[in-house]
Amino acid sequence: MVSRALGIDLGSQRVGLAVADLGIGIARPLATIPRGASIDADVEAIARVCREQAVEELVVGLPVHAGGDEGDMALAARTWASSVGERLGLPVTMRDERLTSFEAERRLGRMPRGRSGGPPTKTQRTAYRARIDREAASVILQDELDARRGTIGAAVVRPALPAPRDADGDPEETR
Repeated sequence: MVSRALGIDLGSQRVGLAVADLGIGIARPLATIPRGASIDADVEAIARVCREQAVEELVVGLPVHAGGDEGDMALAARTWASSVGERLGLPVTMRDERLTSFEAERRLGRMPRGRSGGPPTKTQRTAYRARIDREAASVILQDELDARRGTIGAAVVRPALPAPRDADGDPEETR
C-alpha cells in the first residue's frame, strides 16, 4: 500500500491542500476548500479528503515571521494542526511556510486580466487565490519531502504545540 501525506496551507478563509505519495516524493496541488465555521467543520472536511486520498500523515504550514520567530498566527496554526491531527489520529509535522505563497504566485504567473484586458472580476480573483492556496500547500509539502531526503537541509519536524516554558521563558524540565 502506498503511504501518502497531505500538505495543508491554512488560511483564515480557505485551506489549500496538496498530496504526495511518500515513496515517490513529488507533491501535487489537490484542492482548495473553504475554512469551516468551527474546528469540527474543518476536521470533517479534512477527514473526507484523507479518506479519499488514503492519507497517513499531515504536513501543515507554519506561518513564522521573516526573522524566524513565531507569533499569534503560528500559535493558532499549531493549535489547529494539533486538534485536527488528534481527532483524525494522524501524525502532524509543522513546516515553515515563509515565502510559499510568493513561490506559488511565481509558479502560476500573474493573475489573468478580465474581459477585454480590463481588471479581473471578483470570480477570477477568487479562483486565482484558490489556485495559489493549493499551490502553496504543494510547496510546503514538497519542502518537507525534500528536507527528509536531505536535498534542502534538515527537516523541520516539530511537535504541533510548543514545549511548555517556565516564568523565565526557558523550556520546562521533564522528568
